Amino acid sequence: MRLKADIGIFDILGHLIIWLILVVITLGIAIFFVPYSFSKFIINRTMLVDHNGVERTMRCNIDMFSNIGHIILWIIISILTFGIGYIFYFYRVWNYALNNTTVE
Repeated sequence: MRLKADIGIFDILGHLIIWLILVVITLGIAIFFVPYSFSKFIINRTMLVDHNGVERTMRCNIDMFSNIGHIILWIIISILTFGIGYIFYFYRVWNYALNNTTVE
């Protein structure tokens, strides 16, 4: 089995521009929502291909706003650690996203 991602350059560019605008408008608060959106963006455009060539779509079943308590906790940790905690936060979000992904 292998993974196959179907992500176009314009999809990436549009995603980046939207989040850049949101980060500027919210004075940086949106940066804590970016890892959820980024992981879901990649996972939902990835397929699992078996040995026979059958492609199965991956679906990330996370909602950025349902984890507001998790986000607030990591905002506090990131502030107290002068930003170092954000690096760990990014990895924890990916862990959460992969654990909440199904293959259809």
